[in-house]
Amino acid sequence: MIREMSKEQPPEPLDFFIWTVEDVGLWLEEIKLGSYRQTFKENGVNGEYLEGMSMFTTEQILRFIRRCHMKWGDFITLCKELRRIKVACLKGEQKVRRPWWAPSCLSVVFVKVAKRNRQSRVVSLKLEP
Repeated sequence: MIREMSKEQPPEPLDFFIWTVEDVGLWLEEIKLGSYRQTFKENGVNGEYLEGMSMFTTEQILRFIRRCHMKWGDFITLCKELRRIKVACLKGEQKVRRPWWAPSCLSVVFVKVAKRNRQSRVVSLKLEP
C-alpha cells in the first residue's frame, strides 16, 4: 500500500509516534520551523526520535540543539508543539482515523480499539509485513 503523501499534506498528529523523517519535515513546515527541515532530515529525526526527546538529559538536549543549529526560541516552540500534540492525543481530542499503514479491512477494528484505549500506543503500532 502506498502512502498518499505526495501532495505534501501534514502527517496525522495521532500517528506522530510513527512519523517518518519526511512527516517530521512536513510538520516543521506547518509549525513555521521549516528552515530546520533539511537539518532534521540529515540527522534522521523521525517521530520515534521526537517522542524520545522528553527523556533527554540536559546534555543530550544541548547536543541536539547544536547538531541541528537551532535557536533556543525555536527549540522551545518545537517542544511546545510536541506537547500540544501529545496532550491532544491523550485527551482524545484528535479524530480517530485509520492510519495509512493499516489495511482498510481493519478500519472498524482500529477505530474501536483506539477509541477504547486512547492513552496507549495502540494508535501507533506498526504492522509487520
